[in-house]
Amino acid sequence: MTGLKTSTGTDTAAVKADYQKYLFHCAPPYYADPLVLVQGQGSRVIDSEGREFLDFFCGILTTGIGHCHPEVVERIREQVGTLGHVSTLYLSENYVEMAKRLAAIAPGKLNKSFFTNSGTEAVETAVMVACMYTGRSEVIALRHGYSGRSILATNLTAHAPWRPLASGIAGITHVISPYPYRCPFKSPCDNSCIDKFGDDLEDAIKTTTSGKPAAFIAETIQGVGGYVVPPPGYFQRAAEIIRSYGGVFICDEVQAGFGRTGGKWFGIEHWDVEPDIMVMAKTIANGFPLGATITRDEIAEAWTAKTISTFGGNPVAMAAGIATNDVMVREDTPARSAVRGEQFRRGLDALQQEHAWIGEVRGMGLMQALELVEDRTTKQPSPEKAKALLQATKEEGLLLGVGGLQGNVIRMGPSMLVTEDEIAEGLDRLGRACARVAA
Repeated sequence: MTGLKTSTGTDTAAVKADYQKYLFHCAPPYYADPLVLVQGQGSRVIDSEGREFLDFFCGILTTGIGHCHPEVVERIREQVGTLGHVSTLYLSENYVEMAKRLAAIAPGKLNKSFFTNSGTEAVETAVMVACMYTGRSEVIALRHGYSGRSILATNLTAHAPWRPLASGIAGITHVISPYPYRCPFKSPCDNSCIDKFGDDLEDAIKTTTSGKPAAFIAETIQGVGGYVVPPPGYFQRAAEIIRSYGGVFICDEVQAGFGRTGGKWFGIEHWDVEPDIMVMAKTIANGFPLGATITRDEIAEAWTAKTISTFGGNPVAMAAGIATNDVMVREDTPARSAVRGEQFRRGLDALQQEHAWIGEVRGMGLMQALELVEDRTTKQPSPEKAKALLQATKEEGLLLGVGGLQGNVIRMGPSMLVTEDEIAEGLDRLGRACARVAA
């Protein structure tokens, strides 16, 4: 029993008609016939027709401890009736407490935070402070990377469909993504490729910048890119190179943070690299609008110009973040993601053995993906199969995501409090959906 209602009283047709009439269409929902979601609890959601779905995408890995976690809900209710808003012109206990908690789990000497509303704003903050600290203005990013939806963030993003104003910002260079399944240097990709990826980064600095870059920014696992996991040793080499040229390393943990990758609080810790600046969002407040940029004292102090974040540090969002942190620490989300991630991965590997069009299973912890291809020899991307599988999983009552430059990667990220039985149920539904596509 989930406790979710099966009768919603929502006029589905009216909601869809009003969407068409009143909202921008540049951010379309999934499915030709989109879902209208009305209720969520834990790993499950209900749509306006009363259908229940197992949610293994969590609002793009945002409801990391499940929908409407009771502790988070109660903390928000209490806060919104006490103090709903102050800007950064005033202090609140929640504002300071949340920063203290991030410093406690962040790697190395990262201990000074700046709060905003989203991952996009966190990236903007990180790039600005990197430029002020170094006195430079050029930034290097990865191909297949995604950084958000502002003018700066879309220019840092290296996916043509996500770049509506790609000529808007100068001083950005993109280098080859460490994408082992599609490595341009060697197949299968191995440790010898690390130097080649590093050579490309260094060559880009020498030839497409002034030779004095401000920063290198990268997601520890590329999210929109299709959960691309770099080979071991890549980030050590990349950080070494950018620092040798006087720049800083900005690590993007918007999707991979807070235990998602299993065994560590942040993805970058798997590679024993301490970033100079780190950005976070999504799971940080379990669905409430909150982004954070964290760095060392000397970098934070380089920002001497005036600034403000009207909603950054909002008491209600901070309350959601603190309550979410309470749950994540108590439940040990890094350890839980490791255990449930192993179970999930075993099931996904078994599906790959059954279906030749699953080219690769990849990911870490509870951040897993299937790259779908026409055949494993040519590795030709198959966005058609990904679209078909997304529709089939909907029909089986399972919500997943899609990504990759060609739209051929199925992305999965269930709640980090997902149970053993729910993983088994999700795999069963996914298996039935794969059989539908194969038929």
